[in-house]
Amino acid sequence: MSEGETLNITRLPFQPLPSVVPPDSYDAHRSKQTPLVIDNGSTNLRFGFATSSTPRTGLNVVAKYKERRTNKPLLLFGEGIEAESGAKAQAKTPWEGDVLLNFDALENALDYAFIHLGIDTPTVDHPVIMTERLSSPLHSRALTSELMFEQYAVPSLAYCVDSVMSFYHNNIPSPPIPFTSDGLVVSFNSASTSVIPLLNGKGIMSHAKRIPWGATQATEFLLKLVQLKYPTFPTRVTTAQTSWMLQNFCEFAIDYPALLRELKDPLKLRASERIVQFPFILPVIEEKTEEELARIAERKKEQGRKLQEIAAKSRMEKLVQKESDLQHLLSLRERREEESKKDWAATLQEEGFENDAALDGAIKKLESNLKRARKKEADGEDMEDEPPSFPLIDVPDADLDEDGLKEKKKQRLLRAGYEARERARKEKEREREEREAEERKEEEERDRDLAGWATKLRKEHDAIINKIKDRNRRKAALTDRKSAASQARMKSIANLAADERVPKKRRKNGGEDMFGADDADWQIYRKINTTAPSSDEEDDYANLQTVEQKLLAYDPTFTAEHTHASLSSQRSALMQAFRPEYAEGDVEGKTRIHLNVERWRVPEAWFQPSMAGVDSAGLGEVIQTVLARFTDTEKGRLVKNVFVTGGPSQIPNLLPRLNATLRPILPPEMPLDIVRAADPVLDAWRGMADFARTDELKRVGVTKAEYEEWGGERIKRWWGGNWNASVPI
Repeated sequence: MSEGETLNITRLPFQPLPSVVPPDSYDAHRSKQTPLVIDNGSTNLRFGFATSSTPRTGLNVVAKYKERRTNKPLLLFGEGIEAESGAKAQAKTPWEGDVLLNFDALENALDYAFIHLGIDTPTVDHPVIMTERLSSPLHSRALTSELMFEQYAVPSLAYCVDSVMSFYHNNIPSPPIPFTSDGLVVSFNSASTSVIPLLNGKGIMSHAKRIPWGATQATEFLLKLVQLKYPTFPTRVTTAQTSWMLQNFCEFAIDYPALLRELKDPLKLRASERIVQFPFILPVIEEKTEEELARIAERKKEQGRKLQEIAAKSRMEKLVQKESDLQHLLSLRERREEESKKDWAATLQEEGFENDAALDGAIKKLESNLKRARKKEADGEDMEDEPPSFPLIDVPDADLDEDGLKEKKKQRLLRAGYEARERARKEKEREREEREAEERKEEEERDRDLAGWATKLRKEHDAIINKIKDRNRRKAALTDRKSAASQARMKSIANLAADERVPKKRRKNGGEDMFGADDADWQIYRKINTTAPSSDEEDDYANLQTVEQKLLAYDPTFTAEHTHASLSSQRSALMQAFRPEYAEGDVEGKTRIHLNVERWRVPEAWFQPSMAGVDSAGLGEVIQTVLARFTDTEKGRLVKNVFVTGGPSQIPNLLPRLNATLRPILPPEMPLDIVRAADPVLDAWRGMADFARTDELKRVGVTKAEYEEWGGERIKRWWGGNWNASVPI
């Protein structure tokens, strides 16, 4: 992949060091009972006094561990955990998904919040308004109330739903006008997405719905897709990194199926990708001088020459040995007619053969091996212009001394090699003559009927391609143990492993197992050995190349686009665009993640959770279900102000996608207006602060006396809080 194509490379940002923020001064709020506002989110904890314009924020995660150098126990909160590798394994959040469960972590988080607000009194003498999830479990609420009243002794505690307070902040009227806004709140949270209708400024919690899909699930889904796409990625991809990718590169598709059809074009897919460059370390390469390189090259050349000489000598010795073995087996087979049946059986047993079929099979196999070896030897060496002479061959051994006998043995080997090369040359000459005759015949046929000749070769071309496809399909099917091909392979293995391949009736009648007498019998081993190289496959590719060369040379309708290589590259062009391949030594390229289809696939899970394996209705279907419970007049008031909030609502194209989803399910004349919160992340806290500055907070908060009377599960029912276990005001 060239650098000119990688125009959308974004380097992974480094994790910044945590900043140390000193605690605020408590003097301005001492003994004044300024309301405390706590947005207890599953990702971030936002806290501050109601008179502040912006809250303090920290990651809602706690870690207790022992520092190795001093062996002292430490308690870290928020960003400080990322700076300590030993603390990451001990990190714990108060939330388990969308449920508040770990109250030790919640207590540590609240300690951190109160310390940084400068509260230095034994108790927290401030009214508190705090968020809880839609339809929060009573167990979570009871333990939170117990912690606030028993541990911190707060004078009053009120619970609210964060998305409703974000809606309140963006629609709050000027005093003294009461809050009576209508709207449909769509809240995108870390572990869920909820839909809450509001009429006359009151949340209709009985009609609210929630789906179990949020930013956390989307981040995990993107991480799984990246791991599936890059199973051998050299570095570990973390959840924090995929969360950053989700926030910066993903977006909603207005029409997801149409987008997928458009991205089937490799060029458009390549244009839509975003490339994330992970950190990498270039390998240190030791550079050599020209003299050293020349010396190494000469050494390699000399080693190659020696290896070639050794290989040639070894081939010649093997060829002579095979010639000798073949002559011995042929002379052995000639003795079959001369000896009696009993003596012949004893001779076969002595030579290591069970029967005549085994002997014939060995001779046939040896002849085939010799033919291939002679052909290879003839291709590798030029024949001599004059036949060499071997004068000592016909001299009797008695007339030769010791040196002469050695020379005679050497000449015998040389003559055997020369004769083998002569036979191979004649065989090659005969094959060349046959090939030339076939070419002349084919040329005459081509001159006589070009169209018919081209049609015939086209059919042969298609037949070879189909054969290659069938072989590839069979290889793919063998990877599935439940496929028919895999079952047939196991059956063949079982048959070969059976002790009795000859039926009992045939054994009684003197029948023999003739397996191996026919060359086709040995094909069974190719079927069961899926990793063995196939000579048929090599022959098919060679024949295919020959046919394509002829068609390209003589058939004007057959172009390079019709060749097997071109067709294969066209099919793989989409895969190459989906996940480009880099050269083996390209360390920088190997540490890149190409995001293309994933950019839209992950956000699409909010509207189709089944894509990610979640058995739930999508956001569009949930909104339709909520709207169906209202009259047309009320429905018109709701959809006139569809309000989206929460961190994931900042993903691009959410508003157009919601509009495309809701417009078809509404009457044409019904107005539809979708707006996003001015600050989807902090507006919930600001709405709580706005409400806390009103006198209504005293009316909706549960006092210490009411807590002791009702228990921690009871709350007061009001327009911004949950209804479960609530007491009407």
